[in-house]
Amino acid sequence: MGWLGKIVGGTIGFALGGPLGAIAGAAFGHAFDNSENRYLADDGMRLGQAERLSNTEEAQMTFFVAAFSMLAKLVKADGRIAREEVASIEQFMVYDLHLDAQSRVVAMNIFHTALESRGSFEDFATQFYTQFQMQPQLLEVMVDILLRVSIADGALTATEEKLILKAVQAFHFSDARYQTLKSKYVRSIDKHYATLGTDATASNEEIKKQYRKLVHEYHPDKIASKGLPEEFTRFAETKFREIQEAYDTIKKERHLK
Repeated sequence: MGWLGKIVGGTIGFALGGPLGAIAGAAFGHAFDNSENRYLADDGMRLGQAERLSNTEEAQMTFFVAAFSMLAKLVKADGRIAREEVASIEQFMVYDLHLDAQSRVVAMNIFHTALESRGSFEDFATQFYTQFQMQPQLLEVMVDILLRVSIADGALTATEEKLILKAVQAFHFSDARYQTLKSKYVRSIDKHYATLGTDATASNEEIKKQYRKLVHEYHPDKIASKGLPEEFTRFAETKFREIQEAYDTIKKERHLK
């Protein structure tokens, strides 16, 4: 994660504004002063002129900061933070995102900063949508992350889902689209059909068409070109494999060629 090393090393500045910028500034121990293009430390001392992150690097940082900020508000939704919930975040970092030790420390710093911040889940979701509204795959990946972590303790509570639905609304998802994502975890419809974004009533041709569409949208090369941090790219690659496995299963059930 190249951008992370630059920021942690204090060799570069960033211009991420809004509620996520506030989280990033607090979590990294410094902020970027747009008016003078200077890097500032916690104590206000000027560290001199700083190179800026590229647009791609800032997009990667936005995704990273938003993910752990939204997860922080999600686990705090019921008024308490269970040990199991924090453990699920840590497992997500290790087993789903494959973050290295430095990245995990930074992610948890963002997480704990967001827990105590004034920014709301809706604020973070809205800024995330503003950044990635032209990249629907990334919006879907974020909702998938929220659902996956929320059910890690065995249940999706009403309070958790209420917050996730705020992201769904901010991302302009239809209810049908959300229910399809949700059904991967709570099994409201067949899991394999849900993964393809359809149901058992779909025709063979509709199944094939939807499969080809998803393969195009979630192909690893396609996702990589969107500028996701490499750890989140691996998470998207897992989704691509799920699409392949779902289609293979349905093919066998329907005897498709």
